[in-house]
Order: sequence, then structure tokens, then C-alpha cells
Amino acid sequence: MRRILFSTVKILISAALLYLALRKVNLSELAARINNLASLGWIGMAIAVTFLQIFIGVLRWREVGAECGAPLGTMQAMRYNVIGTFFNQTLPSSIGGDAVRLWLVARGGAGWRAATYSIFVDRAIGLIALAIIIVASLPWSYQLITDPHGRSALLLVDFAALAGGIGFLVLGALPWPWLKRWWGTHHLHACAVIANRVIFSWDRGPKIAVLSVLVHVLAVVVAWCVVQSIAAPVMFGQVFQLVPPVMLITMLPISIAGWGVREATMGLAFGYAGLATAEGVNVSLLFGCVSFIIGAFGGLVWIFSAEKRAQGSAPIQVPE
Repeated sequence: MRRILFSTVKILISAALLYLALRKVNLSELAARINNLASLGWIGMAIAVTFLQIFIGVLRWREVGAECGAPLGTMQAMRYNVIGTFFNQTLPSSIGGDAVRLWLVARGGAGWRAATYSIFVDRAIGLIALAIIIVASLPWSYQLITDPHGRSALLLVDFAALAGGIGFLVLGALPWPWLKRWWGTHHLHACAVIANRVIFSWDRGPKIAVLSVLVHVLAVVVAWCVVQSIAAPVMFGQVFQLVPPVMLITMLPISIAGWGVREATMGLAFGYAGLATAEGVNVSLLFGCVSFIIGAFGGLVWIFSAEKRAQGSAPIQVPE
């Protein structure tokens, strides 16, 4: 009942925000703008770059997984990540792609704890990297976003994420024994310790940093390909400054695959930057469609996977 309630709330939020965002968009005009080979070529490029982004994420996850006691082969991890996109993008479910990846890794022999740690730490590192990128680009973002409300929202969201990330790392550095024993902090502290070990390692740290930045840069490249597909009057620098904050807000687990939240936020971001709000929604819709296509491909991988055949029609059960 709780899962059904959460899924229903997410669907309602996505539907409401999409309705509000789509009121500013002419879908017929948008379809006409991508009805040519050049535009479709840019969409194809966006799909290819998304696959590259997933692969870069796989390389980072492998490094984290090895530290967590959940070693993964490159092709195995790539397959799990692609399958995860299917559950992220195509199903109105509270399971989510991360939980399915957790299930796959755990069933692969790593165990529930190591699998959970690897995915949680990988996500935390990605969030910290995204917050740092936004902070580093603030001087240019402030030149682009002159609206005081937009600036305040940008600072609030980014520094909240950065404070959470720093607090997470500080937790792992604290020597207090009760952090390791109390049920409320035991697993979180263990993940924080692993994150510190990975990030500040002379061996893995630089590699993790480069991969983390590259993942987010490629997300900007995907958005830029979408911009080019509809010939929107937006420069690459503007996309680079606007997309990371939108991606940060889209991480909030309050909608289905970010639909609605992404469109509303992208429209606001474009408006605050003095650009056409409708273009922001257009870019976000096409960005979401690219992700949906990747998710559909992931669905095919899942249907023909050995794990699916072994599971049969039984539901995937992930420990709460």
C-alpha cells in the first residue's frame, strides 16, 4: 500500500507539472522543427552520447564497487546500468533503477550489503561532483541569471547539496565509536568511510574525479545536441550553466523519472536567464525523450537477460 501511495503521488506530481509546463509549448511546432534529417541526426548523436555517459558512469561504479566488496566486470556493469535506465524511465514504480541494479548485483554474488553500499556511494559521489561543478560556474551563472529570485534559488539548491555532500564526508571522518554501533548511523557511516577512502585515494581519487566530472559534462553535451536538433537560439555556454542545476533539482525523488520537474525547472531556468521559457521546456521534453529511448533499449536488454529468465514472472524483491 505504501509503494502504491508513493507511486500515485509521483504520478500526480509529474502530471501536474507537465500540464503546467506544456501550456507554454506548441507540440505541433516542436514536431515540425525536428522533421528533417539534420535534426534527427542530432537526436541520434544525443542518444549515442547518452550511451557514452552511461559507460563513463560504469567505469566509476566499478571503482566504487571494488572498494565496497562488489567487484563488477565492465560489460556486466554496463548491462546492469542499461537495465536500470528501463526501470528509471519507463515504469511508474517505486522500485527505481538503482534498486534493480542493487538486486542484480546482490543476486550476482556480492550480497545485499556490498551491493547497496556500492550504489549509494556511487550516487553520493556523483551528487558531490555535480554540486562542485555548479559552485565553480557560479561567477558565469551570475552573469547569465540576473533575476534575484533565480540567483537565490540557484544558491539555495546548490549549497544545500554541497553541504549535504560535505556533511556526508565529514561523517566518515569522525572517530566516534557509537557511529559504527547505532542502527541509525551504522550503514550511513560505513558508506561515508568508503566514500572518503575512494575520493581521497591517490590511486582511485583522480580517476573518480575525472569520471564524475565527465558524466555531468556529457549530460550537458546531450542537452546541446537537443538544442541543435531544434535550432534553438541558445549557446553552449548557456546550456553548460543552466543544465547542471536543473539536473540537480531533477534528482529529487518526487516524480516519475524526473518528468514534470525537469520541464518546469528548465522552463524557469531559461526564463531567469532571459531566454524563451518555451524553448527550455522544448529542450527538456526532447532530453526526456532521449532518455526514454535509452530506457526502451534497456527494456529489451532486460527481457532477453539471463536474470529475467531466471526470475520468471516473480516480482523483484529488494530489502527495505
